Amino acid sequence: MGGDLHCHTRLSDGSVGIEDIIALARNCKLDTIAITDHDCLAGTVRAKIIGERNGVRVIPGVELSAVDNETGRYAHILCYLPDYPDRLEDLCRKNTMARKRSAQFMMGKAAGRYPVTAELMRKCASGSTCLYKQHIMHALMECGVTESIYSDIYFELFSPESENNILVKTAFASVDEVIKAVHAAGGIAVLAHPALYDSFSLLERLKDELDGIEVWHPTADSETSERLFAYAKKNRLLSTGGSDFHGMYSRHAALLGSYRTPKAQLAELLGYKSKMKRLAKKAAAAAEQAVVQTE
Repeated sequence: MGGDLHCHTRLSDGSVGIEDIIALARNCKLDTIAITDHDCLAGTVRAKIIGERNGVRVIPGVELSAVDNETGRYAHILCYLPDYPDRLEDLCRKNTMARKRSAQFMMGKAAGRYPVTAELMRKCASGSTCLYKQHIMHALMECGVTESIYSDIYFELFSPESENNILVKTAFASVDEVIKAVHAAGGIAVLAHPALYDSFSLLERLKDELDGIEVWHPTADSETSERLFAYAKKNRLLSTGGSDFHGMYSRHAALLGSYRTPKAQLAELLGYKSKMKRLAKKAAAAAEQAVVQTE
């Protein structure tokens, strides 16, 4: 059956809680998910416990924000199965603080343009570690300014192509710094949704540093997914997939489990670290043998 390895909760920019996502997974007969909140690992332990009670395996994960210093574009790195998640806390804190600074400016700009208060925007972000664009739009819905999150007003305010956007550049950590942090934490580094941020050139540059690519995602059509899957196989990278579920805050209508990591690829992910340890041990033994033979 595979698993949906890209889900967000109310802790970041999702609209539903951990219990709700696990209940949805159970109702969808989905036995494996990964909760990958932005720059936040706070819900992983609780999610695992609730998942076990409901027959749903929850893989620990986090979606880390980054910027490609060569192009200035944002990129996201999914981290799965970190052995030492506490080693990611500093990076998560720095990224969250940077996001909060940007959000503060965007809230001010939104309040200056529409009849909405900062207090209401913060209220809509209640339970989250930060305030996101979706929370601003939710507040505008509450005020009757718009009928939906992703209306024309969203693209007016948050599209880089809009002359009237209120975007403020967020000073996230560099992609290289994020990948190093993931590996220092004993995690698996996967480039998220290459199609969303047009990260194909970045993928080529980072292919030797990454462990995998998110192949199946709402922003990747079947042709793009096939191309990414072939690229992953050619470069011996893991292939993952997920719906990028955000509940009512989802940019693309996608039910939980509508995009998945297939069963074979899920097994590869779960066995990846053990495989790497075996290969490293084998390489060390071969190097030691070579030294002995030269003496």
